[in-house]
Amino acid sequence: MTAIKHALQRDIFTPNDERLLSIVNVCKAGKKKKNCFLCATVTTERPVQVKVVKVKKSDKGDFYKRQIAWALRDLAVVDAKDAVKENPEFDLHFEKIYKWVASSTAEKNAFISCIWKLNQRYLRKKIDFVNVSSQLLEELPKVTEESVPSGENQSVTGGDEEVVDEYQELNAREEQDIEIMMEGCECAISNAEAFAEKLSRELQVLDGANIQSIMASEKQVNILMKLLDEALKEVDQIELKLSSYEEMLQSVKEQMNQISESNHLIHLSNTNNVKLLSEIEFLVNHMDLAKGHIKALQEGDLASSRGIEACTNAADALLQCMNVALRPGHDMLLAVQQQQQRFSDLREHFARRLASHLNNVFVQQFTQALLQLYNRSSFLLVPGHDQSSTLAQHSVELTLPNHHPFHRDLLRYAKLMEWLKSTDYGKYEGLTKNYMDYLSRLYEREIKDFFEVAKIKMTGTTKESKKFGLHGSSGKLTGSTSSLNKLSVQSSGNRRSQSSSLLDMGNMSASDLDVADRTKFDKIFEQVLSELEPLCLAEQDFISKFFKLQQHPSMPGTVTEADDLDGGLLSRQHNSGTALPVSSEKDMIRQMMTKIFRCIEPELNNLIALGDKIDSFNSLYMLVKMSHHVWTAQNVDPASFLSTTLGNVLVTVKRNFDKCISNQIRQMEEVKISKKSKVGILPFVAEFEEFAGLAESIFKNAERRGDLDKAYTKLIRGVFVNVEKVANESQKTPRDVVMMENFHHIFATLSRLKISCLEAEKKEAKQKYTDHLQSYVIYSLGQPLEKLNHFFEGVEARVAQGIREEEVSYQLAFNKQELRKVIKEYPGKEVKKGLDNLYKKVDKHLCEEENLLQVVWHSMQDEFIRQYKHFEGLIARCYPGSGVTMEFTIQDILDYCSSIAQSH
Repeated sequence: MTAIKHALQRDIFTPNDERLLSIVNVCKAGKKKKNCFLCATVTTERPVQVKVVKVKKSDKGDFYKRQIAWALRDLAVVDAKDAVKENPEFDLHFEKIYKWVASSTAEKNAFISCIWKLNQRYLRKKIDFVNVSSQLLEELPKVTEESVPSGENQSVTGGDEEVVDEYQELNAREEQDIEIMMEGCECAISNAEAFAEKLSRELQVLDGANIQSIMASEKQVNILMKLLDEALKEVDQIELKLSSYEEMLQSVKEQMNQISESNHLIHLSNTNNVKLLSEIEFLVNHMDLAKGHIKALQEGDLASSRGIEACTNAADALLQCMNVALRPGHDMLLAVQQQQQRFSDLREHFARRLASHLNNVFVQQFTQALLQLYNRSSFLLVPGHDQSSTLAQHSVELTLPNHHPFHRDLLRYAKLMEWLKSTDYGKYEGLTKNYMDYLSRLYEREIKDFFEVAKIKMTGTTKESKKFGLHGSSGKLTGSTSSLNKLSVQSSGNRRSQSSSLLDMGNMSASDLDVADRTKFDKIFEQVLSELEPLCLAEQDFISKFFKLQQHPSMPGTVTEADDLDGGLLSRQHNSGTALPVSSEKDMIRQMMTKIFRCIEPELNNLIALGDKIDSFNSLYMLVKMSHHVWTAQNVDPASFLSTTLGNVLVTVKRNFDKCISNQIRQMEEVKISKKSKVGILPFVAEFEEFAGLAESIFKNAERRGDLDKAYTKLIRGVFVNVEKVANESQKTPRDVVMMENFHHIFATLSRLKISCLEAEKKEAKQKYTDHLQSYVIYSLGQPLEKLNHFFEGVEARVAQGIREEEVSYQLAFNKQELRKVIKEYPGKEVKKGLDNLYKKVDKHLCEEENLLQVVWHSMQDEFIRQYKHFEGLIARCYPGSGVTMEFTIQDILDYCSSIAQSH
């Protein structure tokens, strides 16, 4: 095996700069025994690469060739099959499993041991050795690659001194010497054992010569030993001197130890004094409240700006002293405990004083606002004056009182409220409840008075205003909703009744309403919303600043019950001992606003109901205005009170709008037509024109255009269906006339308004108009030359039976004489008379407002000329060369029609 290793190293691995470390003779398990060699190799260049190479003998058998190589890092598992019993089989798991049978168990074990040692030395990824004896798996000494010189013969070792392989690579000179030696010995190649025995004998001879050479150098050894004895004497003298030096230093060491201990005690005392001074300075600096601050907290003037500033600074200083982070053990000091108790007493005293003062400010502002409201209402009720004229004069001032002065005065206490919120949440919560209670009553009275004036302006009353109960100690307008509704009905004497709608056939039509009244309602409704919006936004902004609540956008809260407005949310947060999160503070703002302005939504709904009763068209104005204000509020804050309230009211407005559309469709279905008069343009068709024109002007650039488009679709479908229904039921006016006139009117309306969502309906209306116009013309014109028509119908029948056209004149019933006889019965005079009667008949059917008489008459003229040309063509084809012609010409027909139209 050694000779094979040498040959493989020389022929295969040395040219590739590789060293062969271990070799095993194997064959594949379960197959014919084709022997090959598995070789473990490493590269001589760095970085070192470790491989397992399969080598087999060539087919000729005179040299070895390299068949396949695997990198050792790709080896996952080495399975020795049995760790106890000797077994030559083993498996190597690369990308697939290779099963081998070694020529001997010793070779297999040596190869596996070499693989294990290479893995320990060169690879970070450890190979899994299965069924391998622990004796083979020994740890390598921790020798780094750098410790082995490059280019030298390196070996992989295990344990301390064990050599992995006895093979050592020869350099060029050694190879040359061995070759010379082998050439000098005849049996070097043929008998390796004899050659090895010869070399062993020569080695023994050389060892003997070395020993003799060593013994010859005894003189030199004696001289060396003498020098060593002299060196030992010198060492003894040096040790004596060092001992004396050590005794001298021992006394110095004791003195230095005493000095060091004294210095340590001094340093420790200084350190303790510095720490004590630091603690005292910390307590004095952080827990000492200035006398000026104490005086401000106890006696500071909370009514003046300077006093408020002094109290604010003092409160902040007190809060800093109380919130100072004490170090461990400070709270056990009596002075600290006394100071903390003093701070607590100051806090309680100032919190009570601040809460009492703010409550007084709330009451004072509430009383002042009520007095202003009373003076304003008294102006409406001056004794001895006509209330109607006073209301008319005051109605110009449809405004809500401005609370900015009150907010400005209270915002001076904003920092103190923040201090109260963080130090005494109970009193802060009490002030919040009191503020909501006072403000809700004040705003309720102001808003109700504001809406009463708005309702009076909407109804446009003068004398009727006396019917309102304008009384009360505060001068409040107390007219009930029912009286307002009654007034709205009475004040519309020259307009629609209370139940008026787009299709109310029993009352006056929508065109009777004054456009100025609708414009006035639109302006009043817009003014109401424009007054409410800044009022709510200003109050919400004040609440967030004064009560120190967040206004950052957040998800809407889930607490919406009225009980929570009375402080349930605040109490839960206070009892839990945690600060309000952003979402909860956002909920608190919305809840406070809901309680303060709880009357806004009902009053808006009442105003909307009143506007809808005055005129159902007002729902269009309200839908557009309310949608715009909701969109504006949602852009500011989608979860705010204003956005939520206006959104709820918008739902009511949308329902009224849908209800208006439904009522119109229902009344279309209920329309009745007189049996004694002609139909003309149906009322709901004219009403749709008015509705569409008004809606287009109102919804121009509106956000809710989609709602109007849906309403258009419903209405136009209802108009189409009910026009056809009325046409079918009409007795005096022909069905085609009803359909023609009304669909012509619808087409003209849609063409003028250019409503994009009704383009399909516009085309349908035009088609229906055209179809029924043609149908009416054909039906009304009929056969004005009846006998001539019957004659040519017979001619066409003969032609259809197969008789040639030029042979028809030979038929007895259709010869030239019969044709002339029939033509003589229709002179020009008779034709003109028949056309005149037809014109009168058409005139009776058509209505004047649509002005379609000339259009229909022109179509009838064209149809008559068409029939005339048809008769002339039959005469020319069936009676060629006969010279038979009609007694009137096309020009005569044109003249007859023109003169008839002019005479009427």
